[in-house]
Amino acid sequence: MHTFLYRLNAAISFALLALAAICIAASMTDVIHNANPSVDIKVVKFEGLRRTNGGNDEARIALNISADLTSIFSWNTKQLFVFVAAEYATPKNSWNQISLWDSIITSKDDAKFQAVLYNKYGLIDQGNNLRGHDFNLTMYWHVMPKTTMMYTGSKSFTGFNFPDSYF
Repeated sequence: MHTFLYRLNAAISFALLALAAICIAASMTDVIHNANPSVDIKVVKFEGLRRTNGGNDEARIALNISADLTSIFSWNTKQLFVFVAAEYATPKNSWNQISLWDSIITSKDDAKFQAVLYNKYGLIDQGNNLRGHDFNLTMYWHVMPKTTMMYTGSKSFTGFNFPDSYF
């Protein structure tokens, strides 16, 4: 008949094929998962808008972030990488995006939060283009699953303006 190694190879190959089929079937169930996160971002106040020694504008902003991202979590979600970005256009660059705050959410319990916080990273423009300029705030979330591919989502908030003068 067949040798022991031949039988062992056949058993391992069948087990790996079955495992791959189960992973694919399980990943397909996550495709029908409907996430409807609730996010709200407001600018509480500007703590400062100044010109640095290098001639660049720098702003410090207090944000009120309220989010309920629990609907994003499914059995296949390992963690979420969430960040808030300021987006604006200047004559030099048609689209500027600066990350203001980020967080890694590892459980469904931590996915609902409200916080008033300052930008974690500096909002610095290359030049003096911030004064009186319009900008948008966008919250992005990157879903890192246990199996299959990573996917993203976002929600934007418009109608914010930088102050007209330095302080």
